[in-house]
Amino acid sequence: MPRPIEQLPQIRTAITFYRVMSWVTGVFLLLLVAEMVLKYSPTHVEVFAFGASGPLALEAVVPGAGCQWYSLFVPGGMGCEIVSLGEGVNVSLAILIVHGWIYVVYLLASFRLWSLLRWPFKRLFAMALGGVVPFLSFFVERPLHRIALADLARLEAEKAARSAAAPAPQEA
Repeated sequence: MPRPIEQLPQIRTAITFYRVMSWVTGVFLLLLVAEMVLKYSPTHVEVFAFGASGPLALEAVVPGAGCQWYSLFVPGGMGCEIVSLGEGVNVSLAILIVHGWIYVVYLLASFRLWSLLRWPFKRLFAMALGGVVPFLSFFVERPLHRIALADLARLEAEKAARSAAAPAPQEA
């Protein structure tokens, strides 16, 4: 396995990729939380686009047949199906699916940065939590980005020192 000093270009791209994915994941997580609040609070609505109600509309959700009204307050519906009454594209469902896939990419970005810099496992754990705890990705990204840049600067200085200390090639 190559040492970090030999992978400086990959580390630079990993830092940038992690930063971008951290912000994208954080934004989609906040959208997901807003969608969950709309769906499971007393409003019981989902966001639909391009349906009969217009380009963007809030449409009701109701408990499925044989289910109690309080099943609407529990994610998963206590085994009951929750039925959306909206028509068109279910934006709430799209946010859920997109966040899930973005989180997978975010985990890959986190793992790549973590493995390239050979950080301790607790940093990877903090990075992984950043995609599932609202607002945490914003708070985790900033110090880890700073640490990554410091590690990169240290590795670049070490590489420069090794290059300066290496004997010059002899001309024939």
